[in-house]
Amino acid sequence: MPELPEVENARQVLEKALDRTITDVDDSDEYVCRPHRPGEIAKALVGGKLTAAHRKGKTMWCDTVTADGAAGPHLGVHLGMGGRIRVTGPRGSREGDLAGGLPRKENERAQKPEWDRVTVSFDDGGSLRLFDKRRLGRVRLEPDLDALGPDAAEIGRDEFRARVGRGTAPVKARLLDQSVLSGVGNLLADETLWQAKVDPHRPAGEFTTDELDELRRVLRRATRRAIEKGGVHTGEVITHRQRDDVCPRCGAPMERGTVGSRTTWWCSAEQA
Repeated sequence: MPELPEVENARQVLEKALDRTITDVDDSDEYVCRPHRPGEIAKALVGGKLTAAHRKGKTMWCDTVTADGAAGPHLGVHLGMGGRIRVTGPRGSREGDLAGGLPRKENERAQKPEWDRVTVSFDDGGSLRLFDKRRLGRVRLEPDLDALGPDAAEIGRDEFRARVGRGTAPVKARLLDQSVLSGVGNLLADETLWQAKVDPHRPAGEFTTDELDELRRVLRRATRRAIEKGGVHTGEVITHRQRDDVCPRCGAPMERGTVGSRTTWWCSAEQA
């Protein structure tokens, strides 16, 4: 599942589709475009433009304007478990084909037309497409953002203390709760807790103010690095989350268990 860094990379690609007049929308996939009927998204967008690309946690959406310049509906785009945003430049330009989202696998290089679940065409000959082999992404008008907590890359110190540092739930479960903090997924949580040398089972309410401040700093640093490098799969401990592997920092065996209903890996020595 894409986490904050992958969605931010996709949002940056989505910016290449802004301020271009929309001439057509293929929204015929009723599952990906639910609850909309075929043609409903097209009716709302054709003739208008996407004007800004936003992200909060793992959720991404665009502002739009209609053909007459009035504010249009928000267009929500969700990558699902394997989706990618692909944007092509004007016909004949060197902008080429830009993609953002989860890393592309070798067996997906030969793209089939039916894997483009939603296509937005522009008057300059370019397009915006949701490429999704597994058909788990989603495009819809007016996505609901009310249940999301503050963005993990932007949350302030005091709010982080108040939201994360309370209760008896394990700290990893608190980080994963999207109503507490939006954007942190399983890999980013493991990477952050490993970098901070924190036991993922430790109750969140036991952390001191200084410990919470350090955890926030580490989370923001891990998030920035993942965005710069192309995703959470580039984290230092991620490739060591496997049986019979060792901590890349101290050499102690990596441990595996379940925290917050999610498979979790930690260093048996430094995160004990």
